[in-house]
Amino acid sequence: MSMVKESVEVEVPIHTAYNQWTQFEEFPEFMEGVEEVRQLDDLHNHWITKIGGVRREFDTEIVDQLPDERIAWRTVGGDTKQMGMVHFRRLDDTHTRVELVMDVEPSGAAEKTAAVTGMIDRRIKGDMRRFKEYIEQRGGESGSWRGRVTPG
Repeated sequence: MSMVKESVEVEVPIHTAYNQWTQFEEFPEFMEGVEEVRQLDDLHNHWITKIGGVRREFDTEIVDQLPDERIAWRTVGGDTKQMGMVHFRRLDDTHTRVELVMDVEPSGAAEKTAAVTGMIDRRIKGDMRRFKEYIEQRGGESGSWRGRVTPG
């Protein structure tokens, strides 16, 4: 697996950053290569991505979620293997650090090449910068889901 870590400081309160991150269907607005995310229920999402000309569909499951602190997920079934966690850290009343850690297992030749050349790392760094721009320009979240998901 290839591990990627990235963090950004966003100029919004922690609840705003967290709430927006729970709006998975809006990820294509700031995530390059993500064509669609469909929320199936509180724990599951269906993703359609196109990266390096390769189109993939896969499902993810949220395995840990604590409002204003973290969201962790993993893929379920299919060829795409990844897991990750996003942490939210309050810096002050109007600033939050958003930290993303992902483990991605490239499944095809294009994905393996992307991992070796650093393309996956650059894409995730770009996605985090675009999230910063997205939430700061909005000035507020478009919705929220503040349920608790406990591991296990």
